[in-house]
Amino acid sequence: MRQFTRDERYRVLKSADEIRDLYEKIKDSEYRQEYHIQPVTGLSSDPNGFVKHGDTWHLFYQWTPWGAVHGLKYWYHVTSEDLVHWKNEGIGLAADTEYDNKGVHSGSAYSADDELYLFYTGNHRDENWVRTPYTCAAELRSDGTAAKLSKPLFGPHPDYTEHQRDPKIFWSQEKNKFYIFIGAQNKELQGKILVYSSDRLLEGWKFEGELKVPGYEAFGGMWECPSIEHICGKDLLIFSPQYMKYPGRGESTNHNGYMVGRMDFDTLTFTPEREFTLLDYGFDFYAAQCASGVNAEDHAVLIAWIGLPDNHYPTEEEDWEGSQSMCRIITIDENNRLIQRPAEALKSLRISSGKADGTLPHACELDIDVSDGDFDLNLFTKEDGSGGLRMHYNSAELCFTVDKSPLDMRFNEKVFEQAYLPVFTPLRKLEVFIDRSSVEIFCNGGESTFTAHVFPTEREHFYTVSDGAEVTVYELKKAVTDEFKV
Repeated sequence: MRQFTRDERYRVLKSADEIRDLYEKIKDSEYRQEYHIQPVTGLSSDPNGFVKHGDTWHLFYQWTPWGAVHGLKYWYHVTSEDLVHWKNEGIGLAADTEYDNKGVHSGSAYSADDELYLFYTGNHRDENWVRTPYTCAAELRSDGTAAKLSKPLFGPHPDYTEHQRDPKIFWSQEKNKFYIFIGAQNKELQGKILVYSSDRLLEGWKFEGELKVPGYEAFGGMWECPSIEHICGKDLLIFSPQYMKYPGRGESTNHNGYMVGRMDFDTLTFTPEREFTLLDYGFDFYAAQCASGVNAEDHAVLIAWIGLPDNHYPTEEEDWEGSQSMCRIITIDENNRLIQRPAEALKSLRISSGKADGTLPHACELDIDVSDGDFDLNLFTKEDGSGGLRMHYNSAELCFTVDKSPLDMRFNEKVFEQAYLPVFTPLRKLEVFIDRSSVEIFCNGGESTFTAHVFPTEREHFYTVSDGAEVTVYELKKAVTDEFKV
């Protein structure tokens, strides 16, 4: 993989022509996705500014154009009418002010009347490379360009480290005011969420305090990408704790999970009614964000980055990397568990279906009805059934074990290659969505999910499944434009 200097990583993109050759180089890669959002060039990571504005869904993501490397971040903009068919719109936010001179980092969006506002972290560094994070805002004009406020909404709080980022903006009907949650780290290097409030969207913000989460005072060293929703009569807190190990996650120190509970804005306390639970049990799932503007009591809409900070993937050799997950409709069941379902419009991608013949199209959906007892599913095997992503379900323990080490293309071996996938009720149904470099698995209607990057070689396009299981394979058509638009 090419090694970038700091100056190369933080170079400002002045013209689309500077990366056109890179696009031409990667656009025909065998690992370019068919129905997952991916970068036109370079690196994509956290989803940002996910919002329904009018009849259109807007999504932005962190983008470094020069290669598969973290550097000067932009917000790249895509839109959809159905959460499945996505169109490239070009750069939504660029690093072009004093307050974001080294990148526009993650954040959220808010739709108010006919206007769409973006809230982001301005990554400022001085001549000594000392970072100062600012919480900034911009209005997205109808032509797709952004008009930034002349000054930040507020700067960093002095009682915390430089790690203060990822503003999540929302309106509290109960308190009749706006709130922003900020992911942060205190001086004791513990992960926290800072709370700000205002009666007005673009001014008057004041620091309310630190969110208290009883029992989680020293849980990880940084809480990235906080997101809070009120659905199904409950409050849902989502965040990504870093710098900690988690059971069954090997050497990984980056995780993404949720708590269901009650939010008290008077005391700034979130009281969990269910312990921290992983959002997804796969190898690659992070920085999940719920869309604003949904305005529904019974569900929210979630998307995440298929990847993890500090991990590396084979397409980095091609100078690009990263995808966004499929959009998921989420609800909360009577056991305070999150239920995740694919967006309904995914069914419109089905081209044809057939009973199992053991082969995997490059983009497909497997609908599997499972019999009683133990169960094996092996994806991306060779024609003789060897190798692949190997999954064994233990019916007594209600748990899958997943092993990716038999795949030809191994990566992140020192992080973890084996994982577990709990199944909360006896396994009866699996929905498996395969794209050219990813797999997303939904168990029992979304009781638990498993997402991973995979890079099958030419000989790894087969699968095996236990006797007695009924498998229908749907080939899926393309749903994302790979148009070069900057």
